[in-house]
Amino acid sequence: MPSTTHHGPASATERPRDAGAEAHQNFKTPSLRRRMACWLYEGILMFGVVFIAGYLFDSLSQSRHALDHRAIRMGFLFVVFGIYFTWFWAKGQTLAMKTWHIRLRDKSGAPVTQLRALWRYVLSWMWFLPPLAIVGPLGLGAGEITVLTLGWVAVWALLSRFHPQRQFWHDAWAGTRLVQA
Repeated sequence: MPSTTHHGPASATERPRDAGAEAHQNFKTPSLRRRMACWLYEGILMFGVVFIAGYLFDSLSQSRHALDHRAIRMGFLFVVFGIYFTWFWAKGQTLAMKTWHIRLRDKSGAPVTQLRALWRYVLSWMWFLPPLAIVGPLGLGAGEITVLTLGWVAVWALLSRFHPQRQFWHDAWAGTRLVQA
């Protein structure tokens, strides 16, 4: 019976990966276009999260109308979004990030902790807080709010061009980075 023991050099498929090369590869920042496509896809997927959370909220609060308990509903959705993003970011990827082959890591390349993911969630509201802070006092209409919000999103995304690794600024502040998976 022939021996199945292999004493020669390992083939390319059997060779263990070089940890340094793998870490270097994982530090490559995805293009802004790809990150924004992922961001848009994430927004589409959030409709399902909002639907399920809204149904749960309406069932628990016996609400008959979407504007019933509006402030509490918004707080509830803020918490649900926080749980969703913190959970998946601590695992490395949301569904949208898996689709676009993007992974979240800390600045050293290690997986993020739940606490760091939560901090990133709080800081990620920079995508929306500046325009939301302006619209209240100005009493703007829906069209103006949309233009203002989309304009700010574009500005915030383009500001990543000024970061040394082209990361979003909320990632830099949170000590995280988006890398190619």
